[in-house]
Formats: sequence, C-alpha cells, structure tokens
Amino acid sequence: MINEVLWLVFMLVHFIAIILVYRFFGRNGLYAWMAVAIILANIQVMKTISIFGLVTALGNVVYGTTFLATDILCENYSKKEARKAVWIGFFTLIAATIIMQICIAFVPHASDIAHDALKQIFSMLPRITVASLTAYIISQLHDVWAFHFWKRLFKGKHLWIRNNFSTMTSQLIDNVIFTWIAFVGFGSLLPQVFSWSIIIQIFIVSYVMKWVVAVFDTPFVYISRIIKKKYLH
Repeated sequence: MINEVLWLVFMLVHFIAIILVYRFFGRNGLYAWMAVAIILANIQVMKTISIFGLVTALGNVVYGTTFLATDILCENYSKKEARKAVWIGFFTLIAATIIMQICIAFVPHASDIAHDALKQIFSMLPRITVASLTAYIISQLHDVWAFHFWKRLFKGKHLWIRNNFSTMTSQLIDNVIFTWIAFVGFGSLLPQVFSWSIIIQIFIVSYVMKWVVAVFDTPFVYISRIIKKKYLH
C-alpha cells in the first residue's frame, strides 16, 4: 500500500503548492507553475509504477495540475490569460529539451558521475517531448475553450460542473494522443515501447488517475476564487 498512500500525499502536495504559489504570486505564479509542471511531468512519466495492482507511469498528478492552473486563470481572469499560460508551458518544454540534448552531447570528464544517468533520462526525452507537446497543446487549448464554453453556457455558475466537464474531456484527448506517440509509435519509424497489455494498463490507469485528480482539484478552484477576492486586487 506504500505507493497508494504516497500517491494520495503526492496529489495533496501538488494542490497545496499551486494554491500557495497563486496566493503569494498571483497569476504570475501560475505561469511559473506551468513551466515547472510540464518539465517535471515529462521526466516523471519515464518512471512506471504499480498502483492498486495496475501499472501506470508517473507524471499524471503534476501534469493534471496544469489543467487546474488554466482553469483558475480562465475562471478568475480570462481565456486570454489561460492561453498565455498554455504557450508558456509549450515554449518551456521545447527550450528544456534542446538545452538538455546539448548538455548530454558534451564529452564527460573522467571524474564525472552524472553523465550516464542524465543520458538515460534525457535521451528518451525527444520522443516523450513530441508526444507531450502534441498532446499538451491540443488538449490544453481544448480545455481553455471548453471551460470558457461551459462558463458562458452556465452564466458563470456551477463551477464544479464546468471544471470537471472541461478537464475530463481534455485529459481523455491528451491521454489518447500521448499514449500513442510515446508508447505505441508508428511502426519502424517510431517503434512500440511496451507490449499492448502494458500500454492498455498505462492508458486506463493514467486516465483514471487524471480523472481522480480532476475531481479532487475542484475545491481548489473554489479556494482560488476566495484568494482572488480577498488577497489579489
């Protein structure tokens, strides 16, 4: 049960962190969070774990908070601010990937102890990055559009419905695109990484975990509205 307990703690830590960064730094804090979260998610996703008896990749929680960040921006500010956060994350991941590819291209000194570990992590990053960038930009822009659509439809009411409808649909889109590019591939051009049984488990468990994150992050969108009204002017 250690992984299950850690996962719940992991999720709570992320929610508290994003609320704190919003409380003390406002929308700029959420922009910074998007940049940090998208890089961490693409590193964590390369680690697979067993949780509730099924196999999944890490990164679901921290990546799920990017939807929370854009929903807060869309709710408290505007669709324009939410899209700005999406593009900040997009640029950050591209820049980090290019920089790290140059980093691992350096010939290490005989005293170096980190090169092999860095190479193992970041040599796979380009494929993960392509999968993530494609899934990210499509799903995140859909999330911003969907959240704004439901907000207009419900005239600013029923926040919990708007948050969950937009996020769960967007994360399904994200999961399909990311899983296919990252793990299934396109034949010899981009070979399959895992067996179909593992891929299906990763897909199902990842989406369920993202769905759980979406449900549990709803109170934090309400908290963000209180913070906006009470502390941020």
